[in-house]
Amino acid sequence: MYQQPAFEETRQEILFDCIAQHPLAALVCLTADGLAANHLPMVADQQNNLLQAHLSRGNDLNKTLEDGVEALAIFQGPTHYVSASWYPGKKDHGKEVPTYNYMVVHARGRLRFRTEDTWKLEHLNALTNKMEKGRSEPWSVSDAPDDYVARQLKGLYGLELDITELVGKWKVSQNRKPHDKQGVIAGLEEDGDQDAHKMSAFIKAGL
Repeated sequence: MYQQPAFEETRQEILFDCIAQHPLAALVCLTADGLAANHLPMVADQQNNLLQAHLSRGNDLNKTLEDGVEALAIFQGPTHYVSASWYPGKKDHGKEVPTYNYMVVHARGRLRFRTEDTWKLEHLNALTNKMEKGRSEPWSVSDAPDDYVARQLKGLYGLELDITELVGKWKVSQNRKPHDKQGVIAGLEEDGDQDAHKMSAFIKAGL
């Protein structure tokens, strides 16, 4: 990933927090037939530097790849378009262009597949508990009948990504002057959508 020093994020706790907040990954692997991309939620095990997920047995990724192959998991954080009209310079001299702010994490590592029922059940519990946390009536795997869960486990396989490199890119107007950042913040708050508010908060933090 191309990096400019102003946008590079290397703090591991920040990167893992982004993964936790935005767990849907694009998992990219090189197969004999070319690049394969799968979209799937992943659970981070920061202590062991791992990402864990599962796929349907109908997905033959485990048949086309061997354990240990290199893979890349991409996590997308908040994003938002930045209009050139938000910069004061647009009125002063017109020499401004629009851009796009975003936050992204790239986790590169070695992939291995898991087929043990105990592993799969433990993973599903961890994933479900994370997704259901904070709900008034959280669902848990144990809410379903045991025989039903057993059948579901047979229909999937697990995977782990041993992380060898974790990098982030936080493009949140760090390269702009304070008055430009204030203009972007005002524009984002006027747009008013959820991603706009999130991006505005990150730019404010940079001030």
